[in-house]
Amino acid sequence: MAIRAFRYPAEIAPPRRGCPVWAAGRAGGALVPIPWRSGRPAAAPSGSAPALPGAPAAAGGTAAAGPALPQGRCRAGPGGCSGAMAARVLNVNVGVLGHIDSGKTALARALSTTGSTAAFDRAPQSRARGITLDLGFSCLRTALPPQLGPGPGELQLTLVDCPGHASLIRTIIGGAQIIDLMMLVIDVTKGMQTQSAECLVIGQIACQKMVVVLNKIDLLPEGKRQSAIEKMTKKMQKTLENTKFSGCPIVAVAAKPGGPEAPESENPQGISELIEVLKSQAYLPSRDPSGHFLMAVDHCFSIKGQGTVMTGTILSGSVSLGDNVEIPALKVTKRVKSMQMFHTPVTYAMQGDRVGVCVTQFDPKLLERGLICTPDSLHTIHAAIISLKKIQYFRGALQTKAKFHITVGHETVMGRVMFFSPAPANFNEEIQENVFDFDKDYLYQEQYLSKDSVSSEENKENDQAGEVQLPKQQWALLEFEKPVTCPKLCLVIGSKLDADIHANTCRLAFHGVLLQGMEDKNYTETFLPKLKVYKQKHKEGQVERVMDDYSVIGRSLFKKETNIQIFVGLKVKLSTGEDGIIDGGFGQSGKFKIRIPDGLKPDTKMLLAAASKKKSKGGKGDMTKEDESSKNDSAQPVTISLIFKRYVFDTQKKMIQS
Repeated sequence: MAIRAFRYPAEIAPPRRGCPVWAAGRAGGALVPIPWRSGRPAAAPSGSAPALPGAPAAAGGTAAAGPALPQGRCRAGPGGCSGAMAARVLNVNVGVLGHIDSGKTALARALSTTGSTAAFDRAPQSRARGITLDLGFSCLRTALPPQLGPGPGELQLTLVDCPGHASLIRTIIGGAQIIDLMMLVIDVTKGMQTQSAECLVIGQIACQKMVVVLNKIDLLPEGKRQSAIEKMTKKMQKTLENTKFSGCPIVAVAAKPGGPEAPESENPQGISELIEVLKSQAYLPSRDPSGHFLMAVDHCFSIKGQGTVMTGTILSGSVSLGDNVEIPALKVTKRVKSMQMFHTPVTYAMQGDRVGVCVTQFDPKLLERGLICTPDSLHTIHAAIISLKKIQYFRGALQTKAKFHITVGHETVMGRVMFFSPAPANFNEEIQENVFDFDKDYLYQEQYLSKDSVSSEENKENDQAGEVQLPKQQWALLEFEKPVTCPKLCLVIGSKLDADIHANTCRLAFHGVLLQGMEDKNYTETFLPKLKVYKQKHKEGQVERVMDDYSVIGRSLFKKETNIQIFVGLKVKLSTGEDGIIDGGFGQSGKFKIRIPDGLKPDTKMLLAAASKKKSKGGKGDMTKEDESSKNDSAQPVTISLIFKRYVFDTQKKMIQS
């Protein structure tokens, strides 16, 4: 079949059987299509340069493929090679994040040696609005730096270009979860902006290393440029000094001198220096091919006569040609017919790889984003228990029963939260990471406990005693408004995305790890009773009078309509030190009888007798000023304390005392 060179328009329709398909090579500046035969791509024409990591898009869909296996692993899989042995290539996924209009896409374009049709705002909607609306993917290949091992090879940086607009924060969070290294792009003329700060927060949660890029230095007056760059560098260093990225590299560039309309002849500034910094920051990411296959899909499109292609990043496990994969959102299982990484046909891919997977046909409109996995390895859940930390930049308290936008992978749903902690005696106990113990008791909290959530009175007391006591770990029960499909131990982020996007506030509230999902729709009846979260109850009343040496009458502990019978047998304590037991009701006004097994102390009887006399004097309307003073000094009421706990999810609502 003859191969003609032509350029793909961004919105081209999917090709017919026998026509060139989504794999393409570049030759002489034009795209060279590669025919797809019998479910496998034919060899690229000899002499063609490296292929683009993407495909023509159908109806706005896009294609992108990804990195080769690190450390020279043969792409044919563990069993052996088919075709030429790939050179050693280490892939690192690099997120490009920042405020809208800071030049992220221009930077990705300037860095990339290979780009996909998903890259550089090629979607018609992005071009029409002039902003990035979706994740874009491209790659940069460069020599392997010496710190990553001896011998020849290449470092492949897969660039994940994230949108910057505040309304697209869900997409930004989804992109951040698949990166190893982050570039925070700052407009040097504006400095840190609201979404810059949110991207920094997301970076702290999702990755270990960061490079700050001060972009648009060409807009600074030439005579003052260097001093302005140094001033902004110091500002950024100050901003980052209390974060995990303190001391990270800061590089000044002009990714697109003259702006978007400038001619292509204008060369970017500082890009070679940035590449060297990225190489120095690259590290060997943790990659494990064992376990269940799980892939985050970000684009999906069909090829007539071939199947449906899903592109994304493998989060765990590995996949080979011929494997069956499940699409949980559609409740279907499909067979893998072929795979490509940056237009290189492969038979095997593993955790960390970006790959395009072609499976037997289904409607791509049904899966814009989502997860695919080993059959039956993922489950759809209606609620979850997570361990969590509050994001320090979020203003205000995290209240139990409040609703948040809960992001799990590429999916965001509304959810209601209930916070709980260890019992106070166990606040300092070491908690096993990523494990939840259903045998322990947990204390219900009206809000997430933090230094700024403790009341001022408590703070005063704690300041005198030393430090505010906070638990080492806290948890939350999340109840989703609609079910989500996700793996165990995945990242969870809670946000208030309905907050004003123009307000200078952080909308990201907390982040955590999903420890336990609840698959049963009736989880409130079948699962929650196993969760031993209790509320500590403390009621106070007063002794009204003495009946005899071993019993008193109490009041003000219960309302008139309370069924006192359910409290019979509970222990109480008098403010004078005696222990008592509720014996039953007394009359119809909420009064009750308390039995004192060890009898009343003589001092208590005298105190109650004095109080009774003063009460009777007051009743006659004959109290003198001296009597009033005497009452204030000595006739303090004897109080009754009733302390018990009640488990939140106990259907019988039993009251428990230790």
